[in-house]
Amino acid sequence: MTPRADGAPVVRVLQSFPEPRPTTNPYLVLLRRSLDALPSVELHTFGWRRALLGRYDVFHVHWPEVLLDAQTPVRVLRRRGLVALLLMRLRLTRTPVVRTLHNLRPHEGVARVDAALLRALDRRARACIRLNEETPVPAGTTAVTVPHGHYRDWYAGYEVPDRIPGRVAFVGLIRPYKHVDGLVAAFRATADRAPDAGLHVAGGVPADGTAERLQAAAAGDPRISLTLRFLDDAELVDAVGRAQLIALSYREMHNSGAALLALSLGRPVLVPRNATNARLADEVGAEWVQMYDGELGPELILRALDRTALLGPGEHPDLGAREWGAAGVRHLEAYRAALASR
Repeated sequence: MTPRADGAPVVRVLQSFPEPRPTTNPYLVLLRRSLDALPSVELHTFGWRRALLGRYDVFHVHWPEVLLDAQTPVRVLRRRGLVALLLMRLRLTRTPVVRTLHNLRPHEGVARVDAALLRALDRRARACIRLNEETPVPAGTTAVTVPHGHYRDWYAGYEVPDRIPGRVAFVGLIRPYKHVDGLVAAFRATADRAPDAGLHVAGGVPADGTAERLQAAAAGDPRISLTLRFLDDAELVDAVGRAQLIALSYREMHNSGAALLALSLGRPVLVPRNATNARLADEVGAEWVQMYDGELGPELILRALDRTALLGPGEHPDLGAREWGAAGVRHLEAYRAALASR
């Protein structure tokens, strides 16, 4: 660590995400801003040259599988070699790792050799940041709980449109574990009881036939509209704002940025019941976090629409426990704990 002008130590932190781009997850950008505001943190974004040759005290990892992500066999081998070199550098320099536990496990499967590299990186973790108290932490690792921050400041410059009564929406990247096809099927089954309702599915899709499957599932129901591409911020605010209810029919959900996005824009969510979502409902109110058990079906969608229709157009949930200034301070605590445990 290097001292500040007043003699206080400055922690040099290398984040696992590169310099932000327009498509970067806002969570990472807001975290960077909160850390940049702290005089005791010197933050660096990721690059392989910096990771292998640069000077830093702590390596902060978010989604570690991204370090191994590559599109061709040659690039896959290159990434594996780079991660192996990074592990060697971290061990030789005794640089601790701080790991944010966004998910319980990678949503997409990883190859056996990649899983071994990820386990080796996890073993370097001296502190873990969890976004809620329900996240298990490996034994012997310092745990710091930092609730997922809200997105109100990020979207403050956009006007949220009036909601359309009866409109359900799914907004965000579409991946198999999010079970969007199940949401489409369940909504189609409401046609006889809710002919004036609507479903809008909006978000980028992988090039694996997902778009074609969703188009086939929605065909013949004029109440369903699809926007299967990346949305910029203005389009995202429009898609969320016009919905009465945001439905997230994930088969596996632990921490959901999409739920926090909807709540930040004043729209209630329909989510599967689990300990994490129950804690969120306790925090902001059951009227804002509608939960269901088992498979999402048409009755559950209709019931959630009835309940959320009672919310006034100007109402917003209380997200005061999720301010980003406090998040930055708590992250610094995790960095210092990791350094102290070397």
